[in-house]
Amino acid sequence: MNHTAPQVAPAVYTFAQLLSSTRRGARLARLLTVEQLRAWPVPHGVTERAEQIVAELSANAALHGRVGSRLFRLTLTLDPTAGLLRVAVTDARGECLPSPSAACEAPLDSESGRGLLLVAALADRWGVEPYPPIGKTIWAECDWGSPGPSAS
Repeated sequence: MNHTAPQVAPAVYTFAQLLSSTRRGARLARLLTVEQLRAWPVPHGVTERAEQIVAELSANAALHGRVGSRLFRLTLTLDPTAGLLRVAVTDARGECLPSPSAACEAPLDSESGRGLLLVAALADRWGVEPYPPIGKTIWAECDWGSPGPSAS
């Protein structure tokens, strides 16, 4: 009798958290990201990139995406088989959709306005999606080579 062992589908990890649209909420998003990614099989370099991406996107959600006392959502999705980490931050200001070209429009002497330029430099891909009924999600993806055993 010939038996084939059942194949287990590779795990895709997900973490989601609602946070206050404040500076404290943005800081907590960054800290939660680092702790979560340390618990997952993510290379250190990807964790560092993701930490900076979350810092920028959550600061933007608190500063530009805030509507009253509404919260913003941080979502991390890891597919270790594909070597892909997706960071998504959803806020309540859907009427303000940044474009990838807008990331380069800040004057050089400006104290702010270059957060999305940093996201573009750190991520392999990023974009914006409407989040019905009134919000938006800004996402960024980080790739790495075959994760292997040293990925943790």
